[in-house]
Amino acid sequence: QVQLVESGGGLVQPGGSLRLSCAASGFTLEHHPIGWFRQAPGKEREGVSCIGPSDQHTVIADSVKGRFTISRDSAKNTVYLQISHLQPEDPAAYYCAALIVGRSWYGPFDEKSYDYWGQGTQVTVSS
Repeated sequence: QVQLVESGGGLVQPGGSLRLSCAASGFTLEHHPIGWFRQAPGKEREGVSCIGPSDQHTVIADSVKGRFTISRDSAKNTVYLQISHLQPEDPAAYYCAALIVGRSWYGPFDEKSYDYWGQGTQVTVSS
């Protein structure tokens, strides 16, 4: 059974850092594109990062470039999203997604590119 489970969210001070994890089961992460998205209340879901299969080609959205880093640990079948220097626009529910079965690619930051999603992990910035 294919499953994606995010973890690592929480309450962080402005300017702080945290690392989100996306643990996969039922398939091998390194064979599929994996994306990270976020959605703040009242806003549309936004793609922030993607890591490709095999060669680990990574893409970071301009809105978070320089602060977000995506990586993969194949031994743990887990993808990470490192968030640094948290900004007021960063609080959101963060989701990882995978393209496993589908054959259509609409780009790394288009939700339609992915066919499996995790439940999300919440990131909150303390005031």
